Amino acid sequence: MKISVITSVYNNKETIAEAIESVLSQSYENIEFIVVDGASTDGTVEVIERYAERIDTFVSEPDHGIYDGLNKGISLATGDVVGFLHSDDLFADTDVVAKIAAAFEKSGSQSVYGDLIYVSKSDTSKVVRYWKSGAYTPAKLRRGWMPPHPTFYVKREVYEKHGGFDTSFRIAADYDSILRFLGREGISTHYLPEVLIKMRIGGESNKSLANMLQKSREDLRAMKLNGVGHFGSLLMKNASKIPQFFLSSRSSHQDVHRRREQQKPGQRAAKKP
Repeated sequence: MKISVITSVYNNKETIAEAIESVLSQSYENIEFIVVDGASTDGTVEVIERYAERIDTFVSEPDHGIYDGLNKGISLATGDVVGFLHSDDLFADTDVVAKIAAAFEKSGSQSVYGDLIYVSKSDTSKVVRYWKSGAYTPAKLRRGWMPPHPTFYVKREVYEKHGGFDTSFRIAADYDSILRFLGREGISTHYLPEVLIKMRIGGESNKSLANMLQKSREDLRAMKLNGVGHFGSLLMKNASKIPQFFLSSRSSHQDVHRRREQQKPGQRAAKKP
């Protein structure tokens, strides 16, 4: 199974190298890596070009935003499955794509998704929010549930049949596509209960109050357009984010405890006064 991983980027020289290396370090061998740059002017292109021999397809030209860039990537993809790694994001470990491929093979589903953690922009080992998806049901989708889009891998044939991102949405085209695929078109999906993606905080939808309001308006429009959910669903969607902060705290404590337990007894004893 060939898996196409698409990165769309514009003026993000600070983190693009980490994103690229995260893809290139994956243990799964049959990855098609596509990078679509929106004609960056800050040195991003020069960073990408350092990896040119290991990137299958690289395009740098003006576009109309991230969703237009992702649509370009989809049109260039030749893999059986298509997924995205944004230029601020990282795979949680080197076996993520292998796990996704295995989940597709085992489940026979048209899509696979998992969990995501939001991490500090300056320290990606610091968990800020833990987005634990849980298993999909149509009822949950109607109540505002969605899987984290960066973890959502879909058969390429789904994009060919049902379309890519609707670029009339400035912030919520990913949510619209999920409602279209899972809700309106009823494609099959499979939950992989593992953290697949690390996402740095500070995304477009949360940059300002104006953007958050715009995101809510677009979410509601996506619900109406796809016949899934209503204003109450939007309230539940936003409220569902609150427990993620408590999960992140518990996850961080568990991670610290796990690292301590993995230390040799002599190392632990040496730290005692």
